[in-house]
Amino acid sequence: MSGLKRYARAVGMTDEAWKRHANPWSVWTRFAAIPLMMLAIWSRAWIGWWSLVPVALVVVWLIVNPHAFPAIEHPSSWTAKGIYGEKMWLQDRSLVSGDHRKVQRLLIGVGSAGFALLAWGLVALEVWPAVFGATLVVLGQLWRIDRLGQLYEQHRAA
Repeated sequence: MSGLKRYARAVGMTDEAWKRHANPWSVWTRFAAIPLMMLAIWSRAWIGWWSLVPVALVVVWLIVNPHAFPAIEHPSSWTAKGIYGEKMWLQDRSLVSGDHRKVQRLLIGVGSAGFALLAWGLVALEVWPAVFGATLVVLGQLWRIDRLGQLYEQHRAA
């Protein structure tokens, strides 16, 4: 079992959890958690250590989120197809062509750079790197979902 498969199992990503994770409400509310987490971390400037309360609430939401929405048995939405494609990718890396691998690496790089900028902005309480970093993270993830949705469509049609 690969490291990613072990990780998915360790965090409770059973087949049922993947189906719930694919629900568009689950996907979009995870994206909505990004500015909420930014605000929660930034709130340390105003409320000090009490900022750990909103941070903890966002973390709890992100843990509960993949289990909070109804399962999607037959993905028809863009987001559901992307999450089903992600599951396929994690289960069998051989399904991913060379072009998909290159784009996935690029998107992981974009997301990592965005996360680094976001972290710097939040640590230094600087708006531009935080917002620009979050934008890179979101755009990279949206593009990644799109590519994984294409992967799902290709293998579903085959």
